[in-house]
Amino acid sequence: MNYDIIHIAGKPHVLVPVHDFTALKNAGNDNKLPQGVLEQLTVGTDNAIKVIRKFRGMTQADLASAAGISRPYLTEIETGKKDGSIRALKSIAGALDVSLEVLV
Repeated sequence: MNYDIIHIAGKPHVLVPVHDFTALKNAGNDNKLPQGVLEQLTVGTDNAIKVIRKFRGMTQADLASAAGISRPYLTEIETGKKDGSIRALKSIAGALDVSLEVLV
C-alpha cells in the first residue's frame, strides 16, 4: 500500500489512494458489492441507494415495490429532499441486499 504523510494545521494525516482506503474501510464487510461500487460509495458524490440500485439493475419503481414504499418517497430519499425513516432505510437495504450501514 502506498501512502503519504502530510501535515495540516500541524497535525499529521495519511494520504492514501481511494482504492486502498475503500479496501481498508470495507475490510470484513460482506456487502456483496464489487470494488468499483464500493469506491463510488466511498467518494460519496452520488446517493448510495441510487448507486446500488443502478448496479443491481433496478428502476426506482422496482426498488420501491421491493422495499414496500412509494416511488415518490424513494425519489425524495435519493435526491436528498428527505432523509428517510429508519424503517424505510432498513427495507431499502434489505431489497438491495446490503447492510443498513452501507446506506447511511
